[in-house]
Amino acid sequence: MARKSNADLLTAYRSKIVQSKKWRKEEEYDDLWSRLIDLYRGKHYKVSQNSEDRLLINVAFATINVILPGVTVNYPKITVNARRPEDADRAVVTEEIVNYWWRHFECQPEFRRATKDMVIAGHGWLKTGYRFVEKEKENYDNSDELAALTPESITESDLIITEDRPFVERVSPFDVFVDPDATGMSDIKWIAQRIRRPLEEVKKDRRYNTTARVEAAPSHYSKWGTEDYRPRQYMSAEDSYVEIWEYYDIDRDTISVFCDGADKFLVNPTKNPFSFGHPFVMLRNYDVPETFYPMGELEAIEPLQHELNQTRTQMMNHRKRYSRKWLFKESAFDGDGRASLESDEDNVMVPVITEEPLQNVILPMPAIINPPEFYNQSSLIAEDIKWVSGVNEYQSGTVSEIRRTATEAGIINDASNARVADKLAIVEAGIAACARRLVMLAQQYMTGEQAIRVVGMNAQQAWLNFDSEYIKGEFDFEVEGGSTAPVNESVRRQMAMQVVDAMAPFAGAGIIDMPKLANYVLQYGFGIKAAGSFILQPQMGPQPISPQGIPEPGPDGLPPQGMPPEMPPGPRVMPDGTEM
Repeated sequence: MARKSNADLLTAYRSKIVQSKKWRKEEEYDDLWSRLIDLYRGKHYKVSQNSEDRLLINVAFATINVILPGVTVNYPKITVNARRPEDADRAVVTEEIVNYWWRHFECQPEFRRATKDMVIAGHGWLKTGYRFVEKEKENYDNSDELAALTPESITESDLIITEDRPFVERVSPFDVFVDPDATGMSDIKWIAQRIRRPLEEVKKDRRYNTTARVEAAPSHYSKWGTEDYRPRQYMSAEDSYVEIWEYYDIDRDTISVFCDGADKFLVNPTKNPFSFGHPFVMLRNYDVPETFYPMGELEAIEPLQHELNQTRTQMMNHRKRYSRKWLFKESAFDGDGRASLESDEDNVMVPVITEEPLQNVILPMPAIINPPEFYNQSSLIAEDIKWVSGVNEYQSGTVSEIRRTATEAGIINDASNARVADKLAIVEAGIAACARRLVMLAQQYMTGEQAIRVVGMNAQQAWLNFDSEYIKGEFDFEVEGGSTAPVNESVRRQMAMQVVDAMAPFAGAGIIDMPKLANYVLQYGFGIKAAGSFILQPQMGPQPISPQGIPEPGPDGLPPQGMPPEMPPGPRVMPDGTEM
């Protein structure tokens, strides 16, 4: 089979992207994701000229904000285990490094954004990579000397490294395109990312092929720069954008970059530089059989949300139309009597100038009253939303209207926790996948030496200098269960005290490290960071020995710390009279 030329590959890649766009348009995926995002932000009605009052009860917003904090509120505790015995020491160092990176390289905010995409739209995308940035030193005496420098004349001594690290970033679900024939990430044949860049930047970027970047044409224009009287082709270059496609051919294991308007690659197809394959991690919410894109939390409750809005709007309009009216005989009242009837004052006398019975003079006009069941509809819809979403009153922090026993409340809470645990497992697997890629990228691309801050058990801080050799090896990455989820303060203290009660029988046997147990109770149960400062460390130095071979007591008359009291020499008599 003849090898395809670059021109044939470019045509094939563009054709694949067109197919993916057609698939998403016909299946209305992009429209669905846009509607769900608007549902979350509270844009439930289309903009129109209708000035009628409409109510909006944003249950979708409340549902997402109950689920999301339950799985990504805290920083994760990533654990690293060596696959080979010789990598055990490096695994300990790698664990400290990857947890430090996750906190200080802005990985957590990006992951939280992708998790919100997953919960709302059904899936979220994360991209891992390595960022290496060099800048020229600003230590020249005058500007003429700096201006005389050319890129060819700049040496390594004239450059400083400002960034040399792996990164994790969130990618919009609208900008990632995949093989339309795939049913999951395991069987995709290609994946591409759309990156919009200003036209001027593309033409100046020297990383791209010269001919291709010169031929680059605008793919679209800024909607905020569009004016009715000015055609788009005459808009300024600052408002022109080019769609850059970063295409990963999984079958050929290559990466290429191209854009609209050019007949050549910006970056020719080259072997994929990443040892783990393409750099994307997909967070999947509710998988649908034989379908690539999963469901989100709001897709199932979208019609119920609109029905709730309509019901509450009808109730509001009915209350506005309700007003009491009276039927009266006009000849029975003069001007003063009519004014008294229309007055809002209390205890007003109304003169009647007719001799007819009062029941024939004035009576209330019958009003059409809606049945009471009409006002219960909103409660029924809210209960349906809770049933479909699985978010109950205990999770949302409200008090149940029904008095329940502790057993009933525990059963309801356990059922809701099962859904949260499922979501938590997805989040933890995604964090572990990103952490694995961060370490593999550093193993492959780290050039110099870096430093991280390590916090010990006693809250003592130390700095560790390391390079790529410190993290060489094969490791398994896991996230400590529940480390990203919030823990109730009272529950956490109760769990710590339960650990103490469970360890009490073993403490007398001498097999428990009591200082470490006390450190755990203070640090985990009560949130004291410098817990080690409260604990006296055992003295391991030589102790004064009496002539009988017994350590001499301290000033307080007790045995020295770290030394158990010894029995005096000689035979020991048991309670039954036998000697030991």
